Amino acid sequence: MSLAGRRILVTGAARGLGAVIARHLAEAGARLALADILEEEGRAVAAELSAGFHRVDLRDPASVASLGAALDGPLHGLFNNGAIATGIGGIGFEDIDPDTWDRVMEVNVRGTWLMTRAAAPALRASGSGRIVNVASDTALWGAPNLMSYVASKGAVISMTRALARELGPDGVGVTAIAPGILTTASTEYVPRARHDQYGQGRAVPGPQPPEDVAGTVAFLLSEAALTLTGQVLPVNRGFVFT
Repeated sequence: MSLAGRRILVTGAARGLGAVIARHLAEAGARLALADILEEEGRAVAAELSAGFHRVDLRDPASVASLGAALDGPLHGLFNNGAIATGIGGIGFEDIDPDTWDRVMEVNVRGTWLMTRAAAPALRASGSGRIVNVASDTALWGAPNLMSYVASKGAVISMTRALARELGPDGVGVTAIAPGILTTASTEYVPRARHDQYGQGRAVPGPQPPEDVAGTVAFLLSEAALTLTGQVLPVNRGFVFT
């Protein structure tokens, strides 16, 4: 999949899935802008890929708006990957701290909306803008003891469908991917039993590295993907079917 000539913004690009996707998009010829709250790690990835870097705090509307204003010229793609998951699972819904719930919603839901709003003018200007939001298959099967995260990713799925309707008339396609547990540093805290549940329950058994989803994301950010707008793709090796 060639993305030559397409300018793409990747959020949450400092490590994990975001960094893997950024490397894949660069190999496909995309011109990248990377964003993350983790400045040192983010700048290292940007230097590796000869990409621009922007520090952004998805909880801060002014920070997100500043990033949007810094986008100079048309933008062809937005990979909305910035989110938090570490340390928010393993407890029942009755025991979730309200401040934790609010923090997850601020970053995962409101942050996705703010980033989309900030990038929308540049995406419209490109004439072939594409947005890929990162949901989770936990929202498709209702993973227990992870309520705040599951609810946030369910909201991202619903937002994807609404955005597809609102941005479609401008030629901007909006999709979401819903991976399972990926083998990244950010999932090391997940109990081994949950990793095993996924590994054994997939139609293609075993762990899922983040590289698994890179080709799908590259396609969804291409001009060819417009007919899939509004869709959620469970890129999870067949743990959940839709």
